[in-house]
Amino acid sequence: MALVELVKVAKHYGKVQVLKPLDLTIPDGSFTVLVGPSGCGKSTLLRLLAGLESLSDGDILLDKQQINNFDPADRDIAMVFQSYALYPHLTVAENMAFHMQVKKVPKAEQQAKVQQAAKVLGIDHLLKRLPKDLSGGQRQRVAMGRALVRNPKVFLFDEPLSNLDAQLRMELRAEIKSLHQQFRTTTVYVTHDQVEAMTLADNIVVMKDGFIVQQGDPLSIYDKPVNTFVARFIGSPPMNLLSGVFRNIDGQPGVACDQLWFALPEKWALQARHAEGKPVTLGLRPHDLKPVPVSTQPAATLRLLEVTGESSLLHIDWSGFPLHVQFAGRARVSADQPLYLEANSEAIHLFDVTTGERLAEE
Repeated sequence: MALVELVKVAKHYGKVQVLKPLDLTIPDGSFTVLVGPSGCGKSTLLRLLAGLESLSDGDILLDKQQINNFDPADRDIAMVFQSYALYPHLTVAENMAFHMQVKKVPKAEQQAKVQQAAKVLGIDHLLKRLPKDLSGGQRQRVAMGRALVRNPKVFLFDEPLSNLDAQLRMELRAEIKSLHQQFRTTTVYVTHDQVEAMTLADNIVVMKDGFIVQQGDPLSIYDKPVNTFVARFIGSPPMNLLSGVFRNIDGQPGVACDQLWFALPEKWALQARHAEGKPVTLGLRPHDLKPVPVSTQPAATLRLLEVTGESSLLHIDWSGFPLHVQFAGRARVSADQPLYLEANSEAIHLFDVTTGERLAEE
């Protein structure tokens, strides 16, 4: 296990700045996920940690020791690649033992470590096979095993599941989480899949355009996104965002969005009382809207219904706003019926209409 610290770390290629100067602390023993859209800088940050790219500025510290100029092999950091990066002419056992051979680890110790890691990963029956004889999931397990036998201070994962089908992704996601719980090795994991981020991480770092936008535990980020970008990026389906204005009715603070009006809970009351008539962006998660028999709000129009068996996802038009509604069970609605909805007012989010930043709560 190890504490990893990035201090004013930056990376540019010529005039193109991929990573703006950023500070990041990765706690000892944590499972930290770097998440963001393509091109946000998350994979570059991982490669800087691994020593595969050189820093343009700043420092990387491993247990308070600067490792900027350490070769990748001397950093005590192991990386698992999206492409597996296995040697095609070596067997599974030889691939897993390769780094130990380079380091001239005794043969008996190599074999013992390979056997132990292979058993943990369920690939001990594949040790004599070549990579070409393995499935995608098996190859990724071999790549994980090659990192595991090194017993490094830090594991790095660069989108390791993106080449696998949905079933395998779910299985390997559980295995990776289980391995971390077993060994508690500091882990940094890169993905663009926010479901992976939410299920694997105890620490999420959301990135955009080379900046860190928000960092924290998964539920804190989900419950209190700092801006509309994070609100839309974390959560599937994404948060619904509606343009509106603050409007109090009979002393009750609220937000009017076209013909819709949403009463605000006490935590937003101060904002509303001092901003009557001012524009605001209102956010609601799809599961915080639910169908009801009747409502004082206008009826919504169903555009598309997706039923997965255990849940329903409604694509609707509500007073001109295209929204998503999600709930457990099977929906009994059709496009030719009026659809009335009720919002969970306690779950309303408010954002500045110009900057997209989350408004302050009481």
